[in-house]
Amino acid sequence: MNEENVNYPLTLGTRRDLRKNPTKAEAVLWSQLRNRKLGYKFQRQFPIKYFICDFCCRSKKLIIEIDGEIHNQPNNQEYDQERERILIHLGYKIIRFSNNDVLNNLNSILKTIQTQLVSPLP
Repeated sequence: MNEENVNYPLTLGTRRDLRKNPTKAEAVLWSQLRNRKLGYKFQRQFPIKYFICDFCCRSKKLIIEIDGEIHNQPNNQEYDQERERILIHLGYKIIRFSNNDVLNNLNSILKTIQTQLVSPLP
């Protein structure tokens, strides 16, 4: 276990629950990311430091977050900004999509992800 996964044992149960009960948008996007369908391995509900990321491509250091309405609340926006700052400091690039975007514009979302996958590491 490396320094990036310091809370791996503590988040294991939570991550299992999140994988068993994905949002509709997470399930739709996972169906397109799993089994290297975009040419890269993604993991879902992946732990980094104190956080659980919706999807992560470790080889490209790319995190994909799917945001519901709760992320629009001021306290959650502050938390998300701090979380992003820490993950970027660790060398990750984060892209965010809303639930609605995933459900209504999946092809555009996949093109954006593919573009990020072929761009150089941060």
